[in-house]
Amino acid sequence: MDEKRGRAFRGSGVAQESSWSAWPSREALTRMGVPRGRVVLDYVMVTALSSWVLAGCYTSGAFGGWYTPLPPLGFGLCLAAALGFHHATVDHRLALSMGLLGVITLCGLGAYAAGAPTSATVLWIVVSIMAMERLPLPMSLGTVAVLVPGFMEADETGMLGAGLTTAAVLLAGYSLRLDAQARGAGFQLAAQERLAREAEAASAALAERARIAREIHDVLAHSLSAQMVHLEVARLQVEAGADRTEILRLVTSARSMAREGLAETRHALAALRGDTVPVEDYLRELARVDRAEVDVTGDRRNLPAEASQAVRRVAQEALTNVRKHAPGARTRIRFVYEVDGVCLEIRDSGPPPRPDGGSGGSELGSSGGGYGLLGMRERAELLGGSLDAGPEGPGFAVRLRVPA
Repeated sequence: MDEKRGRAFRGSGVAQESSWSAWPSREALTRMGVPRGRVVLDYVMVTALSSWVLAGCYTSGAFGGWYTPLPPLGFGLCLAAALGFHHATVDHRLALSMGLLGVITLCGLGAYAAGAPTSATVLWIVVSIMAMERLPLPMSLGTVAVLVPGFMEADETGMLGAGLTTAAVLLAGYSLRLDAQARGAGFQLAAQERLAREAEAASAALAERARIAREIHDVLAHSLSAQMVHLEVARLQVEAGADRTEILRLVTSARSMAREGLAETRHALAALRGDTVPVEDYLRELARVDRAEVDVTGDRRNLPAEASQAVRRVAQEALTNVRKHAPGARTRIRFVYEVDGVCLEIRDSGPPPRPDGGSGGSELGSSGGGYGLLGMRERAELLGGSLDAGPEGPGFAVRLRVPA
């Protein structure tokens, strides 16, 4: 967009035409959006009108001898004033605009005084139409009212001719004004739509960043939680004086989980782009590691990335909690494709009895940050779903429902 168009858009508003005494909008006062054919027609009309004015000056016989150069000079002055008037109205400079119209009016008065009433009338009509099209309506009507006596004096038919000329001027100028306002309103609407699209794109970008951040957070939180479980077991083994080989196995497993966490982060980003394995296949692979049972029912279909990721992260977190709080428990994963969404249920049988006859709980139950259920519930609610989690019989159950 060039400087002129940029200036035309600055400062425009929807309420620009809220008052009948206001200026037309800057979009309406520029030539933006005018069809090329209309521009060519305007140039042809200006050329024809200029020729008519100059011809009227010379055919009247009033500009002979040393007065001969005056019509071209006067016409050049009128043309410069008209161009200046155009730019002054775009900037809403009322005093300068009225002064430039006064220059053209005085040129017409000079032509009339020299004996060229037709040329004078044409110039005054041009002034009236320009005022009606581009000035606030009170100033437009005032300009036309000032020129009415000139129409009456220059028109041989007197009152009737002046009345017809005034009516034609008002109609033509106001029609051009309405046409320009409609075009300007179209540009204002286009500008508002562009701003709305930019705001929507910015909002979508922020939402996407937040979603990616949440995915990375959840993946890393799951991975670090699993590592903490193994490292805590290793610590307990060290304190109990366990075999070095067993301790090394736990530390090596924690290192492997760190690598898997990085891989899961990459998988999460791929899933956000829709490039991932089906949810049920992922659940079966996850269950194979934890030796859990998997039951998938319903008509299989592709899920949105957000719903797919929610199911994956909740399944990961729930199985991590089983390993942490009920190691050795039997776990069952049930995944159902419903009509308007999906349902995931993960249920464990509770920790098996310990050889010493204890309650079977794990010493690792207090490890971790305690934010797993809260994070799962927030993820479900962001998607318009729900998550229920709590004891059920001797074990624990997690149920997730999300629309999809």
